[in-house]
Amino acid sequence: MESMQPIELSLGPEEILNHPLYNKGTGFTKEERDALGLHGLIPFHVSTIAEQVQRRYENFKERKDDLARYIFLSSLQNRNEILFYRLVHEHVSEMLPLIYTPTVGDVSMHFSILYRQHRGIYLSYPLQDKIGDIIWNLPNDDIEVIVVTDGERVLGLGDVGVGGMAIPQGKLALYTLFGGIHPGKVLPIMLDVGTNNKELLNDPLYLGWKHSRITGDEYDEFIDAFVQHIKKRFPKVLLQWEDFAKPHARPLLEKYQDKICSFNDDIQGTAAVALAAIISAVKLAQGKLKDQKIVMFGGGSAGLGIAGMILHAMQMEGLSESEALKNFYIIDIDGLVHTQLSKMDPEQKKFARNFDEVKSWKTASEKITLLDVVKNAKPSILIGVSAQPNVFTEEVVKTMASHVERPIIFPLSNPTSRCEAIPEQLIRWTEGKAIVASGSPFAPVEFRGRVYKIAQCNNVYIFPGVGLGVVSCKSPKVTQEMFIKAADVLSNHAPILKDPAAGLFPPFEELRSVCREIAIAVCEVAQQGGFVPKSSRKEIESKVDQNMWYPEYPLYTRKRKSPSA
Repeated sequence: MESMQPIELSLGPEEILNHPLYNKGTGFTKEERDALGLHGLIPFHVSTIAEQVQRRYENFKERKDDLARYIFLSSLQNRNEILFYRLVHEHVSEMLPLIYTPTVGDVSMHFSILYRQHRGIYLSYPLQDKIGDIIWNLPNDDIEVIVVTDGERVLGLGDVGVGGMAIPQGKLALYTLFGGIHPGKVLPIMLDVGTNNKELLNDPLYLGWKHSRITGDEYDEFIDAFVQHIKKRFPKVLLQWEDFAKPHARPLLEKYQDKICSFNDDIQGTAAVALAAIISAVKLAQGKLKDQKIVMFGGGSAGLGIAGMILHAMQMEGLSESEALKNFYIIDIDGLVHTQLSKMDPEQKKFARNFDEVKSWKTASEKITLLDVVKNAKPSILIGVSAQPNVFTEEVVKTMASHVERPIIFPLSNPTSRCEAIPEQLIRWTEGKAIVASGSPFAPVEFRGRVYKIAQCNNVYIFPGVGLGVVSCKSPKVTQEMFIKAADVLSNHAPILKDPAAGLFPPFEELRSVCREIAIAVCEVAQQGGFVPKSSRKEIESKVDQNMWYPEYPLYTRKRKSPSA
């Protein structure tokens, strides 16, 4: 291994120890302590990073609940970022649910109480005339990835106001952990445009702007100012829209995806990871994607995003759009979406069933329910993105299982409290035949002497690899084809294809290598689309590898003073 060139620091001893990206704690070598003036400020023993990981892990295990463990990890990240990532890397399956779903949901709801240290920027509406100053005052010119939210639709929890900042912070930790994006090159942003959550507005300790959410032209102009300043400050940045409510999610994506390199993870990331799981499940069931009948329970941005990506993939298998659309049944608040509904979002119209097809169905009411659809359409795939717990009832599931040999059932809403069905119930009700993936983590299910691993349809399987690919090849655009290709790459790593009782996704311990493979594929798609210059596979791999940061300590020395003129 080549010896590392020391990084020159001009900061004082206290500044170094209080900077999360420079601080090594007791990991500073004797030579570094000499050069940087650190003797006496830290204990005498020089620790290896392995010793520090062991010490922190023992401390971590003393924490009695998930929120306490989250606070411990967050504090470590704010104190010694490299050690934080090394610790999580070495205990990734245990710690991932703590730094992201489901624990991050609790954090977002209690954000004002838990707030400890600055990370990212807050752009509040009363400071709208200062957006440019705030963005241009950022000290780091080398930002590669931004995750931004306005906190209106966080997970299945709804409007959490300024607490939504926990989501960009968590998502960017996953970009670093799995995609290898350097932690100094990411930026979480909270667009604080008010909240309609009355509990927060009445909370004397709430940290956000205590005002109802702005809407209409005010909101649009605020977002536009934000995008313009970000684009000027960081012209090649990748911007990820996160947890925007249905009225804003898709319109923002469509308005800005050609103006700034951007995507919406709730629409495209969720869709791609669901598509990957479906491709793997269909292979296991020995079928073809284009032959599947799909019920989407939830007609919001996530549900329509998944449906749209599956539709695109079916067309790539040879179906026309009109042929592929016949395979979809979208169920929203007014039941099955069909052409006679008086209320229908514009995005839903494409998937609306012709009422003449369904008017002869025997239904208990005018509203065509999930059970009605399952009885009459006989779907092979049922996906839930409704944030309504327990709506995949025993009758619904058993009816579906009576029509299809291997029902594919994905209750994807999170956190766990909003899940459409508990995986253990789905396994039991279908006599172990259901192929199950969930949105939140669940323990393996034991049924009749067999253990079934429950795949978590977590966006982390997709977006870090896509992001790594986009920043590595400097693509000016993120396309649907990139996500479909990422889903295809991910599906090739499904353990269930080798062991029917295994999960649909690889273990998190393998995800960095999968993200690398996704990133390379994304670069190739960008080249095929003409977005970046052509280069060889070897050159692409080299660029991706150069961008994959690994948590290990660099060497530091004191910056030499320039000789006087």
